[in-house]
Amino acid sequence: MYVPFEQMSEEARIWVYQADRPFKEEEKTWIISKLVSFCNQWNTHGTQLPTSFDIKYDQFIVLAVDEGPLGASGCSIDSSVRALREIETQLSINLLDSGKVSYLDEEGVNVAFLPEIKMHVQEGYLQPKSKVFNPGVNKIADLKNQWLIPAESSWLKKYFAH
Repeated sequence: MYVPFEQMSEEARIWVYQADRPFKEEEKTWIISKLVSFCNQWNTHGTQLPTSFDIKYDQFIVLAVDEGPLGASGCSIDSSVRALREIETQLSINLLDSGKVSYLDEEGVNVAFLPEIKMHVQEGYLQPKSKVFNPGVNKIADLKNQWLIPAESSWLKKYFAH
């Protein structure tokens, strides 16, 4: 069952999906409608769990589920991926490809696909102190203190070694 994101437990499990471009306003409206509907039917082995989502920086979809004692089943996780794949297809965006890095610069969120990262570093767009989005967060609490981290504290540090 859908629960507003701010009412979810700090321990709720999350999945963060990063788009390769910002969402337009009408796309956000459609995504919200689609995900509220999805959350209202998301279940594990027939039992509904408190679920939610948030759109951050107009470019990230954060899905959340308060697993409680049941845990999200493989089938329920698969159904969430199907919902995200539908969003991808409908909006012609890239959400599920993990081969990209997002970071903040003065213009907002910048996305670099893995083959482009070295160039972003060499050209000075991506620097050691640049804030990168950590894809490894898995709880709502992590969004507050582990999601945005300096590039030099992430796996990207290898690009800054001299």
